[in-house]
Amino acid sequence: MTHSGTHGGLGVVQGTALYIASVLGTGLLVLPGLAADVAGPASIVSVLAVIVLAVPLAGTFAALAARYPDPGGVASYVRRALGRTAARATGYWFYFGVAAGFPVLAFLGAEYLTAILHIDRVAVPILVFAILIPPFAVNMLGVRVAGWVQFVLTGLLVGIVVFVVATALPAVEASSFTPFLPHGWAGVGTAISLFVWAFAGWEVGTHISGEFRDPRRSIPIATAIALVVTGLAYLLLQVVTVGVLGEEAGAGAVPLLALAEAVAPGFGPTAIGAVAAIVVLGVMNAYLAAFRKLGASLASSGDLPRALAPGAESGGVPRRALLLTFAIAMVYCAIALATGGDLQTFILIHTSNMVSIYAAGMIAAALILPRFTAGWFMAVVAAVLSIGLLLLAGANLLPAAVLALAAILVTVVKRLRRASRRVDALGDQTNGADLAADSGALVEVKTTAVPAERGSALGSSAKS
Repeated sequence: MTHSGTHGGLGVVQGTALYIASVLGTGLLVLPGLAADVAGPASIVSVLAVIVLAVPLAGTFAALAARYPDPGGVASYVRRALGRTAARATGYWFYFGVAAGFPVLAFLGAEYLTAILHIDRVAVPILVFAILIPPFAVNMLGVRVAGWVQFVLTGLLVGIVVFVVATALPAVEASSFTPFLPHGWAGVGTAISLFVWAFAGWEVGTHISGEFRDPRRSIPIATAIALVVTGLAYLLLQVVTVGVLGEEAGAGAVPLLALAEAVAPGFGPTAIGAVAAIVVLGVMNAYLAAFRKLGASLASSGDLPRALAPGAESGGVPRRALLLTFAIAMVYCAIALATGGDLQTFILIHTSNMVSIYAAGMIAAALILPRFTAGWFMAVVAAVLSIGLLLLAGANLLPAAVLALAAILVTVVKRLRRASRRVDALGDQTNGADLAADSGALVEVKTTAVPAERGSALGSSAKS
């Protein structure tokens, strides 16, 4: 459902902050070490490759959001190109599937807090739910407030990254970069697949595109700035991680912590704890702005209960949809706690749905963007890359397939209801026609009977 007319109050500054936080997420804490572990120094090449691959994806989403600002985001573009059922599936993939990332963020933040503050891990369940509250509360106030909060959080995040990189660069040793390809090009390929997830998040801006004062101007600028900032952040972190830690880069679970301890003993753990808190709150804040708008849009289209629709319009605050998102996040976190905090399942649900969204969104973009424009060319390239990722996902696509089936079932139910209403309406028309026919027959009987009676009466009078 497209909501046009007045736009919101987001400018380039807040929009850029939301984009950066959506992409520069929790991967910042773990991916540099994981990539170094599988590819060695050549992991730097993998970062450069994914930066190049991210350009058509981010550029396509920017072209779509600027041309078609709609709170439905990718689902609204899919509706234009592939129909309502495909759009419903895309909306469900994001609203219910991508939401599986909430417990990952909450648990990561809780684990960091317990480690930095020296709190017993028994407090993790309490911290998991406590971490969810601030970003939800901020988003209840409106996306403009959330945008300024995001600007502050993103500024702190980038500032800490700059500090860690600037402190670590003098400690980089050239010997750490040899051998450059210890695991061959296959390792680089694996590292590329890891960093693809690091550069996910560009679709978030499509859901809040209507909140920009001038979408056609602000969104491309915000996307370009975010591409440069996030690309440089991951690239420089990869260089210093390999250059300072060498073969130990992938040894720890949180390489950024080891890097900070190596270059800033004492202060390092505190800085990384701050990074973790900022990342968790920032990513939640950025994604919630998209979740609440999408929920209200799905309700406006009849794909969710219509009671959730208020606030779908540009500038509106969809608090009811946000409350449903909060309930979904709480349920996912409760399941994670009940299963022992094993987050792998939730990561797989999240990533499989993201791949599905990208594939559907890029195919739709190639169909609806004006042909032979820059946006169209980027959409074609991104569609091919997304389909490749879809094939690589394999069995992990099961959760997305279940949500797609739910979308199909909703379509079937809606069609059966429409057919039932048509049958009822036809029955009412038939009953009305029968009643009219019966009434006509009765009138005809009466009109023919009266003259006969009158004739008999007249005859009797004559005889008398």
